[in-house]
Amino acid sequence: MPGITREEVAHLGRLSRLELKDEELDHFAGQLDEIIGAVARVSEVAGEDVPPTSHPLPLTNVMRPDVVRPSLTPQQALSGAPAQEQQRFKVPQILGED
Repeated sequence: MPGITREEVAHLGRLSRLELKDEELDHFAGQLDEIIGAVARVSEVAGEDVPPTSHPLPLTNVMRPDVVRPSLTPQQALSGAPAQEQQRFKVPQILGED
């Protein structure tokens, strides 16, 4: 696979609206070439039998039982509200939707 050229780096710089100097073009071309090579090596290692994963260790969500406990009644919860409607807090409309 051919390496990243200065022209390709300059093109990426123009697309990114970056003004790159000549020495930066050479420097970034080498760095980008190394990055692409590293990604290619990782792609070679991952085979059909290796499932994609977002985390190397299995994760489980910790859940607790849903237990009903004493709480406020709707009237108590809304007692300090400046406005209420159908046992809910009433707030000013902000999105212009119904």
